Amino acid sequence: MHSITDERNWLTWLVKVRILILTVLLAIELAVIRLTPSPLSVTLFLTAMVLWFVLSLFFLFLVSVWQEHRLQAILQVLSDLVMVTLVVHLTGGIDSSLNFLYPLVIIVACMLLPRAWGYLSAALAFIFFGTILELDYYGAIPSYSNSHPKLKALQVVIFVNLFAYFAIAYLAGLLVAKLRQVDVQLKDASGALQNLQALHENIVQSMSEGVITTGLDGRITLVNRAAQQLLEISEVELCGRSVADLFQDPLPHFGSGRGDAEVRYVGAANSFRKTFRIMVSALSVNVPGGLGFVYTFDDLTEIRRLEREVRMQDRLAAVGRLAAAIAHEIRNPLTSIAGSVSMLSDVPALSQEERHLLEIVTRESERLNGIITDFLAYSRGKQYRFERVSLAPLLEDTLTLLEHRLLAEGAAIRIERDLPKTEALVLADGDKLKQVFWNFSENAVRAMKKTGGKLTVSLTPRGPDWEMSFADTGPGISPQQSEKIFEPFQSNFEGGTGLGLAIVYQIVQAHEGKVWARSEAGKGTSFVLRLRRLDEPATASPSAPSKSSASKSEKALAASGGGTRG
Repeated sequence: MHSITDERNWLTWLVKVRILILTVLLAIELAVIRLTPSPLSVTLFLTAMVLWFVLSLFFLFLVSVWQEHRLQAILQVLSDLVMVTLVVHLTGGIDSSLNFLYPLVIIVACMLLPRAWGYLSAALAFIFFGTILELDYYGAIPSYSNSHPKLKALQVVIFVNLFAYFAIAYLAGLLVAKLRQVDVQLKDASGALQNLQALHENIVQSMSEGVITTGLDGRITLVNRAAQQLLEISEVELCGRSVADLFQDPLPHFGSGRGDAEVRYVGAANSFRKTFRIMVSALSVNVPGGLGFVYTFDDLTEIRRLEREVRMQDRLAAVGRLAAAIAHEIRNPLTSIAGSVSMLSDVPALSQEERHLLEIVTRESERLNGIITDFLAYSRGKQYRFERVSLAPLLEDTLTLLEHRLLAEGAAIRIERDLPKTEALVLADGDKLKQVFWNFSENAVRAMKKTGGKLTVSLTPRGPDWEMSFADTGPGISPQQSEKIFEPFQSNFEGGTGLGLAIVYQIVQAHEGKVWARSEAGKGTSFVLRLRRLDEPATASPSAPSKSSASKSEKALAASGGGTRG
């Protein structure tokens, strides 16, 4: 037999309903006894009801400790038949108004037990009820009834109840069988629906593209695993948020002609900016208006980075072809100019204005020579010496040198450090990294030179990498500038060559690291650098270019820890 629901729940429910019915019957019978004359013994009736209450509480305890639910159901049905018979006898026998309890017990038997038990309980009800009436009639037991029908009338009542009990058993058994059949069908349909739902959910969750669904108000209702990984946010944090607030650029609108767009995204505070291609479509069923929107997106960050690198390599190739000619065509005349000006400055007959003009020529010649030096450092190949180095001492050396310079200049700029006490080991060229650190620091100082501020330098582990951050409190840069900040000739400072950060980018690429800038207008700029930790499994170590040696100007630049500015 298949139960309609869990048998234990049904047994618990039966006990609770029995207690409720007994309470109501007790109140009604006591009211009837008070209002109408009756031979009913109140003491015996109360004793029987208390006994029935105690049995109900015992069965409630038994359900929680005994796992044989079928036997418990049989015991409850049999005990109920006995107690109903006792109560019917005490409330008047043939005149009792409580003989309707027999059909209730028969219905419960049909629900909890096999169908044969329904007919068996009907037969037992007939036997118990008929026995009580016969014993009352012949005076074998005390009678509490007001009427004393003849034997034939008594037999008619007994057999009418027999027919009624078996009719109730048949109808209840038929109904319960139908209910069980429907229950099985419902479970099958529910299982099929769950399997279909699980299949659809697995399809959505297995997609390599990010999928976000929203309501008509733009609030997120579903996020698949790929979207959580791309956005680096859990589903719990995303659900309920506005999808438009996640991205820095406007999302495409459904029905506007173009259903896709490229948008920028910045996740956690320490993550770099990503570029996504997002497509939108309507989420609808066969009803007017639809239910919401579906946004699918994939990550174009690496593709756009490679495109920028290709553009930079193209520029580098063009610059390299011109480098030698520029060096010969400009540097040689510069040397002659510098020598001639030096000789002229020794002439005693020069006036103060003439000496001032010579100083201008000398200064501009030196600046032009610096531009050429940066130009050559950027365009020529470099030789790297990779070894185990600790980042904290390199940062400390750079910041100490910068502090002494700021103190000498009287600049209102302070430096804060957030460096670990443990070693932060990487495989790198220490001199080249110093050049990177100096360039970041020099850019921060130049950004805060007029207003003063704070430069915060931190070094923290991020998964398999060490992350270094140089954050200033300067005026910041626009998103358009930050997009091209590592491209050559993109200086934001007066007198800058626009090659310093381009050289930094080359050095970081040679170390197989990552570098990016984050900025908000009026809130400063942060340059972030990530390098692979030496204690983590790494890819093939960076190899040095095939050039046998660097130019003298490059060696001097590396030894000084800087000299190039963005």
